[in-house]
Amino acid sequence: MKAIPAFFRLIRWPNLLFIVLTQALFRYFILPFVYLDGHEGYETIKLCNSLFFLLVLASVCIAGAGYIINDYFDVNIDLINKSSKVIIGKFIKRRWAIVLHAVISFTGLVLSMYVGWRLQNILIPLFNFLAIFILLFYSSTFKKKLLIGNILISLLTAWVILVMTLAEYRFRLSPHDIVWQRLLKLSFIYAGFAFIISLVREVVKDMEDREGDVKYGCTTMPIVWGIPVSKVFAAVWIVVLTGLVMAMQIYVIQLGWWFSALYSIVTIVIPLIWVLRKLYEANTPKQFHQLSSVIKIIMLAGIISMVFF
Repeated sequence: MKAIPAFFRLIRWPNLLFIVLTQALFRYFILPFVYLDGHEGYETIKLCNSLFFLLVLASVCIAGAGYIINDYFDVNIDLINKSSKVIIGKFIKRRWAIVLHAVISFTGLVLSMYVGWRLQNILIPLFNFLAIFILLFYSSTFKKKLLIGNILISLLTAWVILVMTLAEYRFRLSPHDIVWQRLLKLSFIYAGFAFIISLVREVVKDMEDREGDVKYGCTTMPIVWGIPVSKVFAAVWIVVLTGLVMAMQIYVIQLGWWFSALYSIVTIVIPLIWVLRKLYEANTPKQFHQLSSVIKIIMLAGIISMVFF
């Protein structure tokens, strides 16, 4: 494998495209809906096309750098769990991985600072710097710890959506502003969905990678609590998420959004029920990997539902 294809595999380019899609759908479907019939001061979206592009690029840089440093610290474990997919040490030298991580992270931070300066919002570079910091320590330490790593990566998944909301924040706005309330409501619905589905997937991935994690002294949930308890943990969150999605469909049906409700039931609720059933039967890394892949598809389906706004 040549260096350039190896690099794109290292930064998980399909996952980066997922980030781009998520933020693009939020910008071009959710925000126009939120600003519909807006009040004074909210006639235009703050995040213009050029700033949106830079903010997306910053998100992609930060996430891509996170994947690099994650693989850097996980080389030995990955040689056991997925040896055929190891890039660092085989196609890209370890010292170059560190350099790439530093350069790409710095690029993401500089872009965040520029967007924050243009929007007069210091919170954007501040929280994106925190995301870089979390990804670094997640990869080196927290990933191997019980539950905290799962929670951190799920929060960062939700942040992909919340950073778009933060970009629209107006300082000195009224907490009772209708437009801001509408934006917060939709943001937390999608960020909450992203958080829960990501948390479930992280636990399933830990069950898949248990063999390698045991050898290198990790204390993930399947190792500390066992596979059966980890299955129960994931199942509880699947049930919670299924219930929340169904409750949302009851609400949107009252608005006459029948096709949206049908889409969500077919592409989110039914697959979640399938995952719940298969989770009970799963015992091998191959079965857990299949579940992880389906969960990722469900996440994609949930994000695509933004088009209905």
